[in-house]
Parts: sequence; structure tokens; C-alpha cells
Amino acid sequence: MNLDQPVRDIGWAVRQLRNGMPVGRQGWSGKGMFLYLVAGSHFSVTCTPLTGIYPAGTVLDYREHIVMRTDQGDFVPWVCSQSDLLAADWDLVW
Repeated sequence: MNLDQPVRDIGWAVRQLRNGMPVGRQGWSGKGMFLYLVAGSHFSVTCTPLTGIYPAGTVLDYREHIVMRTDQGDFVPWVCSQSDLLAADWDLVW
């Protein structure tokens, strides 16, 4: 480990996400993959299936969460794997 460089572990990656920066891992095999943080918000129920559970117009809290851009160009909710949790190859993505 180079002591002149900051450790780019999951803690570093989360700090970057909270500062609005997209991050990715050098160890990911897919091209163009990255993560970003979606801020929490509120929205009103307007369509199914939620209108079958809540009355239309009900305001729901949408918690902050992390989204991944896949190598196919899709966007999906992201859950950290064991490999991602313990990796030290996180970097900013531009």
C-alpha cells in the first residue's frame, strides 16, 4: 500500500457518493459501470400498483439510495457485495 495515497475503500466511496460524485471499481469487468447516490424525496401515489395499496394522492417518502449504471447502460438499485465491501480499488468516474 502506498502511504502517500488515500485508501480508496468502501468508506471512501460512500463519502464521494455523499458529495455528489459517481464512483466505480477498477475490479469491475463491465465498461461504463458506476454508482451514484439518489437523494431522498417525496412523491404522490398516482398509478398502479401503489393505487391498489394507498389512496391516490398519498405522499410517500422515497429514501436516499445508491443506483448502478450497468455495462448494458441500464440503471438498477445497487446492493454492496462482499467483494465490493472489502475492495480498495474504488475510484471517481467522470
